[in-house]
Amino acid sequence: MSGFAFAVDSRDGRARAGRLRTPHGEFETPVFMPVGTAAAVKAVLHRDLAEIGARILLANTYHLMLRPGDGLVRSLGGLHGFTGWQQPFLTDSGGYQVFSLAALRRLDEEGVRFRSHLDGSEQLLSPERSMEVQQNLGADIAMAFDECPPGDAARDVIEAATARTTRWARRSRDAHDRKDQWLFGIVQGGVHLDLREESTRALVEIGFPGYAVGGLAVGEPKPGRDRVLEALDLLLPEERPRYLMGVGTPVDLIDGVARGIDMFDCVMPTRNARNGQLFTSRGRISIRNARYRDDPRPPDPDCRCHTCRSASRAYLRHLHLAGEMAAATLMSLHNLFFYVDMMEAMRQSIRLCRFESWRGETLRRLEAGDQDGS
Repeated sequence: MSGFAFAVDSRDGRARAGRLRTPHGEFETPVFMPVGTAAAVKAVLHRDLAEIGARILLANTYHLMLRPGDGLVRSLGGLHGFTGWQQPFLTDSGGYQVFSLAALRRLDEEGVRFRSHLDGSEQLLSPERSMEVQQNLGADIAMAFDECPPGDAARDVIEAATARTTRWARRSRDAHDRKDQWLFGIVQGGVHLDLREESTRALVEIGFPGYAVGGLAVGEPKPGRDRVLEALDLLLPEERPRYLMGVGTPVDLIDGVARGIDMFDCVMPTRNARNGQLFTSRGRISIRNARYRDDPRPPDPDCRCHTCRSASRAYLRHLHLAGEMAAATLMSLHNLFFYVDMMEAMRQSIRLCRFESWRGETLRRLEAGDQDGS
């Protein structure tokens, strides 16, 4: 499609570094996408996101469909015109939120009927409706509508959801006709490798410019997740981008890159920040801890972000305990910078063929910390 291109230019083992071009700009992979559920990353301005190096944001189909409405967003120029963010956007399909948030769900082959968590109104989200919403929102990358079962669901439930996801993927592709938007398929199958293989082969046969891995980080054991990613690395087309949805911690991202993943998103950096949790190169900090009451040090002495250049642990603790909005902003900025900077370090290490040594050093440093960053 016009305006799109993806290429892997460096490899180190299974880890890949490359570039993805969209109509609203290019970004390097592997990449972390900050989550802007309601078309805004909580407590952080677009200016600051650009300054820390964020190059693509994720927005949420389910939430924007319900409020303010995808028709309104379309009338104001899509997500880019509505928000003023002129770099790439990705929208999810809404499937995960329907299954995790909506009340009184009723699922059948057509789609999912549910009551809005906002006002109780009855809604239908189907492959066709998800495509309509995402095309109205106008993100650079959209996702096929899928069914995401719980991680502890029985095999027969996951098997049925995987088969339905394939049928819905075909309907999503057939309903999607926006030429300036890429549509990714979503691989499902839980931790069952045969179901993952079946899902992948079916989606590749349908044909998508990129592929996402869904249904992980939903309660499954980490070794099972790692086995899935290792298997998919051999099944997914090498020339297409790979997106691991909703994962996760810094260690999760490092391990995902080691298994061939190119794109990640997670609410963890901003959610943890609002709860007083900071990621640092020496472990996590819980800023509520009384030991930081008079601590003059920055959150992370090795960090170059605005927060670490200007705020002490004592000040951040004071702001957080006082309920000041600046606490969420300063700590969210730090956590997002930590993630974005870590992805840049990974890209450099892959291009220098030093990924495994960088990975080992970084994991040892994180694990050696006392889990409170001191």
